Amino acid sequence: EKYGVIEDARLFVLYARLNKIANRLKAGEYEISGVTSIIDVAKMLVDGAVVVRSITIPEGKALVEIIEIVKNNPYLSGDITIKLKEGEILPETYHFTRGESRDGILNKAREAMNNVLKKAFLERDKDIPINSVEEMLILASIVEKETGLASERAKVASVFVNRLNLGMKLQTDPTVIYAVTGGKMNLGRPIYKRDLAYDSPYNTYVYAGLPPAPICSPGKEAIMAVAHPVKTKYLYFVADGITGGHRFAKSLSEHNNNVILYRRRMK
Repeated sequence: EKYGVIEDARLFVLYARLNKIANRLKAGEYEISGVTSIIDVAKMLVDGAVVVRSITIPEGKALVEIIEIVKNNPYLSGDITIKLKEGEILPETYHFTRGESRDGILNKAREAMNNVLKKAFLERDKDIPINSVEEMLILASIVEKETGLASERAKVASVFVNRLNLGMKLQTDPTVIYAVTGGKMNLGRPIYKRDLAYDSPYNTYVYAGLPPAPICSPGKEAIMAVAHPVKTKYLYFVADGITGGHRFAKSLSEHNNNVILYRRRMK
């Protein structure tokens, strides 16, 4: 009545009671265009045809960033009270109705990540040096941060798999940024030489092997890239400065030439 949908609220109440649907009306958020008959409004409320909203968690976000996204959604309700770990939220678009709890959305996203990881781990190539679901998640988080191109994720994964097999340090910049920023992933400046020596178990320039935990929430494609990396002999890669992708190399000398090409392109 207030918004002009029906002309008289008393008639609506009377109609609902006479037709014995008063206790079947479902609360929620409804989208109604213009003046509508009492019968049509009643049917809509009985059917529960509420507005379905959505929230998107992008790939590669750190936990602190994901928390902010969920906190700032005006259609969700309640505080975030559940304890979350880095990397356990699956980046995806989730649908909900107005008033659903923030904890509910995050639990749904955590369960989705758990299901994706379990399936990927069971179906993984058996010759990769990944021995647990957690290790798969950690490496996938690094792959996610290293490239935004879906077409080269499996190739980036192959570089890290090859390095792990050889006992080489991963030497990946996103782990340095995660270590220096304390998990915020926004350094706000270039990486300095001193950053590469920053003493943290997350710093893969200092410590060999995988970091102790993920550095972000990877998407399904990054997880599948780790589960099924392409077979290469690549040990290095550097941005090409053209496509947003990378040049890959099997040897350090080849890699150094690619670095020179990148620096020329940047000039």
